[in-house]
Amino acid sequence: MSQNKTRKPTNAQWGGRFTSGPSEVMERINASIGFDQRFFAQDIAGSRAHAQMLVAQGILSSEDGQAIENGLDTILADIEAGTFKFKVELEDIHMNIESKLRELIGDAAGRLHTARSRNDQVATDFRLWVRDEIDSLGKQLVGLQAVLIDKAEAHADTVMPGFTHLQTAQPVTFGHHLLAYVEMFGRDRGRFSDTRTRLNESPLGAGALAGTSFPIDRTATASHLGFDRPMANSLDAVSDRDFALEFLSAAAICTTHISRFSEELVAWCSDGFRFISLSDAYTTGSSMMPQKRNPDAAELSRGKTGRVYGALIGLLTVMKGLPLAYSKDMQEDKEPVFDAADSLALALAAITGMVGDMQAEPENMHAAAGKGHSTATDLADWLVRAAGVPFRDAHAITGTIVALAEEKGVTLTELSLGDMQGVDKRISADVYNVLSVEASVASRTSLGGTAPINVRAAAAEARARFLVPEGIE
Repeated sequence: MSQNKTRKPTNAQWGGRFTSGPSEVMERINASIGFDQRFFAQDIAGSRAHAQMLVAQGILSSEDGQAIENGLDTILADIEAGTFKFKVELEDIHMNIESKLRELIGDAAGRLHTARSRNDQVATDFRLWVRDEIDSLGKQLVGLQAVLIDKAEAHADTVMPGFTHLQTAQPVTFGHHLLAYVEMFGRDRGRFSDTRTRLNESPLGAGALAGTSFPIDRTATASHLGFDRPMANSLDAVSDRDFALEFLSAAAICTTHISRFSEELVAWCSDGFRFISLSDAYTTGSSMMPQKRNPDAAELSRGKTGRVYGALIGLLTVMKGLPLAYSKDMQEDKEPVFDAADSLALALAAITGMVGDMQAEPENMHAAAGKGHSTATDLADWLVRAAGVPFRDAHAITGTIVALAEEKGVTLTELSLGDMQGVDKRISADVYNVLSVEASVASRTSLGGTAPINVRAAAAEARARFLVPEGIE
């Protein structure tokens, strides 16, 4: 009996319940310090808030509180300087910091964990990290929108073909095309902002799952950490990972937009299009073919999308079968979020750089815009306006004229008035005023249309809506 009383536990983290250490495999599968050390700033911020609250509530002495503050200052400085020694046997960032704090200040370090569990601690750290990441990505998205708007304004008059089914449809302007992505990335910012609003509740003080008997002030710690309020249910507080799933979902949609734009950059650089050119800064050569200039930055940005999708599906799969409250499966929540955030940040940086770097080739765009009888709709619209023809009839008449032009191997503007009147006598020479690509784009003045005057106004409006509130001129 006396031996049992004096026996020292082998597993220091878990105390007297365990009398032998973990196997090597258990140590490896259980440890998360290899990736969750990225939480160090958030973990220290959470510990400061918790310690100050404990002091304010009379649970911790002011002397111990000050010692904890000083020790955390030292640890933060060491980690930022790269001199802190992380230990795998201490499993995670939380125990690594707590162990070092005990080395520095002694028993006071052990009192820091009063009324706190690693469950609410990690949930708090994770929310703080995702919140910080959302803020950082938001700034990147603003920067991307800014260069897109600048480019759109510069090319408000540059005519290019618009496509449906990757077939020439109607002429548009390059500026109008770029502004479409400004809207997409604006919605991405909205999704991240919505995610931030929902995640901004504090789990700290929920304990392992049931709360605590200590008279803590969860509202104080929530306020200290910039949360809007404490989470209402202790079980939900430690087991919820909706915020991570929402973050990944928003990231997946954002990378979808990046991938779509990357695909267009790849196509536009190709010999079949030659709509834009990219400098050496965002292209690579071939190890075999000296003439090649490959848009690898765009291709790699497009490829990052698969990693982000995988992160979302992976975490959804982890979470789908877990009962309340905490299960160790949830340790698998961090790496996919870290990887997705890194992938998205890098892709955004690459796309922003490419937009600023790319040079438009207006002559090639203009030539392509005139192919494929892209102003056929303008002919049909003219028949409606000038001749009073019902649109469905005008559509059929125009289709016949297009077939005639294809048979003769000419464009609509090259087709003679006699040939057109041979299809419908109501057509007059005035029709040629609407058949050029310039006339086509200029006529699209409806709200959201491609007319250059619209593009300039839309770019100014987008600048005010998306950039000025962020303080970007």
